[in-house]
Amino acid sequence: MSQTELAQIIEQIKQEIEVDASGKAKASVRATARLAGVDEKAIRNTLDTAELKPSKLALMLMEHGFQSAELLTWKTCGIPDIAIALILEYYGFEAARYCTKQARLVCRSFNTIGIRAWIQEKLGWTKPVAANETAMTQIQLLAAIAQQMAEQEQRLLEQEQRQHEILYRIKAVEVEQDRFNTPCGHKYSIVGFANLQGLEISVKEAGAKGRKASALCRKKGIEIERIRDPRFGRVGLYPESILIEVFSAGQHPSAKISGKNISPEQ
Repeated sequence: MSQTELAQIIEQIKQEIEVDASGKAKASVRATARLAGVDEKAIRNTLDTAELKPSKLALMLMEHGFQSAELLTWKTCGIPDIAIALILEYYGFEAARYCTKQARLVCRSFNTIGIRAWIQEKLGWTKPVAANETAMTQIQLLAAIAQQMAEQEQRLLEQEQRQHEILYRIKAVEVEQDRFNTPCGHKYSIVGFANLQGLEISVKEAGAKGRKASALCRKKGIEIERIRDPRFGRVGLYPESILIEVFSAGQHPSAKISGKNISPEQ
């Protein structure tokens, strides 16, 4: 028998197979016999004689916890799915000359998932969901979405913080690289250097110190860079080391001029 033929049989007997709200299945004696590929009378005789003269099949059912009196009720109430599985196993492998290929085929069909799940699948049964279960599912879904959004926001904040740290480190590296590439230090105008040092300087003093700085640069062979200044037109830019020497000249010993007051951000 092919799976197609089996599907046809199931379609013919599906009205005699039912699944309750909890998912438990049962089938009529006729439907069970059709699945096993045996005469309906064979199963009815097994149920009728279970108490007085139990057959091999009846004994097999009772060994699995079913009572003889219970077997009698199956003729009218239907055979439970667990018992159907045992009956199919019996006619598939234990009934000697009464074994049927169809019973073996059905057994193979549901062995991996179980008779109950197999019947549920064949009947297209799905577990009913109560209204309170649906509401709880929706609440849980909203909570899960909110949790995911919060976690995503936290990850973005952490990523932004890491980016700030990386940019700061890159800036610091650039400053140190610039210092390394410029042995004489950064270049400043006279007024700019005085402001960085927190010193007040007049135009006259700035001119005098500018001349001294220019002389020192020429003496040491350092090229003076010129830039435009909105107040003074063009002014010179002098290396930090030159400006430290110029500003330190004539200062009180307690007044110390150095480049340590200048941070990388400046």
